[in-house]
Amino acid sequence: MTSEPFRTQLAALEGRGRLRRLMPRAGRDFASNDYLGLAADPIIGQAVADAVARGVPVGSGGSRLLRGNAPEHEGLEAKAATFFRTQAALFMANGFAANLALFGTLPQRGDLIVADELIHASAHDGIRMSKARAVFARHNDVQSFADLITGWRTEGGKGRVWIAVETLYSMDGDMAPLADLAALAARNNAMLLLDEAHGTGVFGPSGRGLSAGLDGLHNVVTLHTCGKAMGVEGALVCGPRIVIDYLVNRARVFIFSTAPSPLMAVAASAALDRIEQADDMRARLTVLRQDAAEMIYRPLGLPAPRSQIMPVILGGDGRAMAVAQALQEAGFDVRGIRPPTVKPGTSRLRISLTLNIGRADVAALGTELRRLLA
Repeated sequence: MTSEPFRTQLAALEGRGRLRRLMPRAGRDFASNDYLGLAADPIIGQAVADAVARGVPVGSGGSRLLRGNAPEHEGLEAKAATFFRTQAALFMANGFAANLALFGTLPQRGDLIVADELIHASAHDGIRMSKARAVFARHNDVQSFADLITGWRTEGGKGRVWIAVETLYSMDGDMAPLADLAALAARNNAMLLLDEAHGTGVFGPSGRGLSAGLDGLHNVVTLHTCGKAMGVEGALVCGPRIVIDYLVNRARVFIFSTAPSPLMAVAASAALDRIEQADDMRARLTVLRQDAAEMIYRPLGLPAPRSQIMPVILGGDGRAMAVAQALQEAGFDVRGIRPPTVKPGTSRLRISLTLNIGRADVAALGTELRRLLA
């Protein structure tokens, strides 16, 4: 096999300022999704150590439908269903796999998926696997969702509608209008697929996410990833028992994948306990966001951020990456985000606030940003 096509494409990416490279961790953490600082939490670590000591295996040994179904998986799922107040839950390897399973399995031929245009890349890939028709609504525009549903019905569409959004958008830091979308779903007998990747642990009572007010509804399926504020790994799909049973029987991503490590199920279970009792951590993160609004956003003439995800849109790919590199050289781990992750012309710095940094770090970043963008 010749490598020339690969070399040509990589050279083209580099010429456009879009070549990606793996980077080691360095500098103050303004890049991770470890919002509550739980990735190195000693309580979660001790839970895993205790599990190892009592003989819980590292490997699962197979898919969940073969011999890979461990008591730790089932215990986590029972706890998650109780915690998120749903009938059932399913533990999967990560949020990407979960979205492939959800979109590639649940909507049927003749159905309609109406997704927000800025929904996760994993949802887009899952939608490509679906037999349902898919359309994309303008970002956070409930009327756009409604118009697309009405247009499909007018054309003769008779199947079920699936409304799909992120509750908190990973690159913009804004929140979906969940109450209005839930009302729209009720009027149209539609299902809601809610990706809580960046909301779980940070928002809602006991960290149950922005969708906490909708938990337990028969037409709501939520995805809570474990690798962000929970600090571990994996994903929990929560919803009606019939939906979870259907995924177990029909989701190829689940059926034909080796089960996650039982030790990771132990870690995720301990992480649920930690976020349930983490009101103090959430309060500290809120104060840090207020500090960032005063020390970073206001001096740059930007409106105050609504969440721990703080984009600074710079426009061109080259400028975004140059400023990110300068920040990294100054000791701040801030990453530049380019297309196709975001729309052309909206390349940005994605500043992520976590409890791995403090007020002094925010102030120092604000000073350096003002110097670079002056």
